[in-house]
Amino acid sequence: MNYTVAIFPSEQVQQEANSYRKRYDSAYALIKPHMKVRQPFPLNEEDLIDAVSELKRIARETPPFSYQIEKVSTFAPAHNTLYFKVTPSEELKTLHEKLYHGFFEGEKAYAFIPHITIAQNLSSGEYADLHGTLKLKQFKYEEQAAQFHLLEQQKDEKWIVKETFTLGEE
Repeated sequence: MNYTVAIFPSEQVQQEANSYRKRYDSAYALIKPHMKVRQPFPLNEEDLIDAVSELKRIARETPPFSYQIEKVSTFAPAHNTLYFKVTPSEELKTLHEKLYHGFFEGEKAYAFIPHITIAQNLSSGEYADLHGTLKLKQFKYEEQAAQFHLLEQQKDEKWIVKETFTLGEE
């Protein structure tokens, strides 16, 4: 099975993201708005127990933290994807790094650009129209991260929460 580690933003940010995702995100039905802190990785049943144990340790050692969303950005020209740009706090960067060491040792496929996807797999015309509109809008949110989640990808491609980890909790 494939797994990933993600943080879900507040309900307010999820509603704002979904107002675009319903129409512009091909993954809308597969996962709710989220910020991936670790790229997807495979685990077998035996390793899942060790992964959960390691995630509990990481959560215990990581205090809750805040992060900001300040604008819409893009991965263009590589991909016609638009997202809420998350300004990475030191705590968020540290959490990301912990998820690539020890048990989770692995090669990073991409540089860590924290974000919440709102549109992807757009045609060039859709992308240009939506980006033109959204870059003029103000998006300003101060978010609190108190938990992260281990998500499991199902056979139908949907991602479900396998386990939730509370930051700073013994």
